Amino acid sequence: MSVQPSLAYDIASSPCGGLWIRLLGVRALMRSSGALWLEEARTLIVADLHLEKGSAYASRGQLLPPFDTGDSLGRLEREAAALDPQMLVLLGDSFHDRMSEDRLAPENAERLQALAAARRLTWIVGNHDSEAPRFMPGDAADLIQVQGLMLRHEPHSGPYPGEVSGHLHPCARVAASAGRVRRRCFVTDGERVILPAFGAFAGGLNIRDQAFSGLFARQPIAAVLGKARVHAIGWRSLAPD
Repeated sequence: MSVQPSLAYDIASSPCGGLWIRLLGVRALMRSSGALWLEEARTLIVADLHLEKGSAYASRGQLLPPFDTGDSLGRLEREAAALDPQMLVLLGDSFHDRMSEDRLAPENAERLQALAAARRLTWIVGNHDSEAPRFMPGDAADLIQVQGLMLRHEPHSGPYPGEVSGHLHPCARVAASAGRVRRRCFVTDGERVILPAFGAFAGGLNIRDQAFSGLFARQPIAAVLGKARVHAIGWRSLAPD
């Protein structure tokens, strides 16, 4: 995959492999981890961790490897260590269900507490975790504003300049040298951005799906996550599943 011309979207590559974009004039970095970084506000944003999804499935008899929470937290810790944010915002569906917090292994609960101890932690509530965490530190809210950007879980219907959201778990299917590949991605039209799911077991929805229809004022681009680089892919290069 290669970065396509995207001057109309005011996108620029970063030495770290991410892509810079401006949303309502706010400089934001789409990182290859799937996190969004607001440099001036020193705010790190991730969406849809779905912690303890593996244990939720196991409780219903569908056995999955019980390592999703540890993996997701490890990647979040590495992002926090690299960027040293003053604020960490979790954009909803941080826990997979209302009992996930009770199923946290003690060491993973301590890791979340350590992330909160070093900075302000805000839990945006989602459809999977509509109530604030009972035992974890941090603030809870339906939405917050940072530098004029509106941070919420589920995208508002219709074009919504300045919105940063998750919920839809965007993925892109694109042509590559080895054939078509499917990857998690950011999706943006330069006015709003929908973040990929950060959780290890979160999965994804193709951005050609009808669920994304009508959300953007113009054809969006996919900022597709590679191993160490984010690739800007134009709408015409994106394929349905």
